[in-house]
Amino acid sequence: MLLNAQPLNFSVKAIVFFPKVVALKTYSQNSMLVLTLKIISVMLVSLLATAFLTLSERKIMAASQRRKGPNVIGFIGLLQPIADGLKLIVKEPLLPTNANLLIFLLAPILSFVFSTIAWAGIPFGESMIIADLNIGILYIFAVTSLGVYGIICSGWSSNSKYAFLGSMRSAAQIISYEVSIGLILLTVIITVGSLNLTEIVLAQKEVWFYLVHWPAFILFFIACLAETNRAPFDLPEAEAELVAGYFTEYSSSGFSLFFLAEYGAMILMSVLCTLFFM
Repeated sequence: MLLNAQPLNFSVKAIVFFPKVVALKTYSQNSMLVLTLKIISVMLVSLLATAFLTLSERKIMAASQRRKGPNVIGFIGLLQPIADGLKLIVKEPLLPTNANLLIFLLAPILSFVFSTIAWAGIPFGESMIIADLNIGILYIFAVTSLGVYGIICSGWSSNSKYAFLGSMRSAAQIISYEVSIGLILLTVIITVGSLNLTEIVLAQKEVWFYLVHWPAFILFFIACLAETNRAPFDLPEAEAELVAGYFTEYSSSGFSLFFLAEYGAMILMSVLCTLFFM
C-alpha cells in the first residue's frame, strides 16, 4: 500500500505545482520582454538625441559666426550626424605604440556605459521609468561619478603628457562641481522629503521649484555647465594647446564613444535640471 501511495502523492503534488511554475515562467518572460523593450527604446532615444544635439550646436555656432553650418547631407543637413557616425565607425583606429592597450580600449567603453545606464532612473512620465528607485538621486549621481574612471584611464593609458594632464583637469573639475551639485540639491530633497525622482516631480504640482528655490536653480544650472565642460568652463579641452584634453590620442570608434558620453551627459544634466526645478 505504501508503494502504491507514493506515486499517487507525487502526481498530485506535480499537478498542483505545475500551473504555478508555468504562470511564474510566463510572468517572468513577459516582464523581461517589457523591460528589454524599455531599455532599447530609452537607449535609441538618448543616442538619437545626442546625435542631433551635435547638429544643433554646429548650426547655432555657424549662425553666430555668420556662416553656413552642415547643409549638404540630407534635407538642410539633417542626416549629417548619421554620416559623421558612419565615418567614425569605418575609420582605422590608431593605437599609440607605448599605450596600455587593455585600459586604452576599455576607457571609452566605461565612459559610454556609465553615461547610458544613468537613464534607468529617469522618469519620462507616470509609470514610464525603467527602475523607480527610492534612492533615485543617489543612483544617478553615483553612476555618473563613475564616469571619471574612464577619463582618468584614458589619460593614463595613452602614455601622453597632454592626454594625462587633460584627464587630471577634467577629473578635478567634475569632482569639484559634483560637491556643489549635491549641496544645492539638499534644498530640493529637504523640501520633498524623498530621494525618489517621481515624488520630486509630483511634489511640483502646485508650484515649480525654480520659483521657490530660484537661487538654487541658478546655481545648479551653472554647476551643470561646469560638470559638462561647457563654456565658460571648457578649460579642460585645452584648446590653446591644440589638443583635445583626455581623448587626444583617440580616433574612430573610441573618439565617438567619448563624444557620445560627453553630449549624453549634457542632455542628462538638462533633464535633471528640468525634473528638480521645472
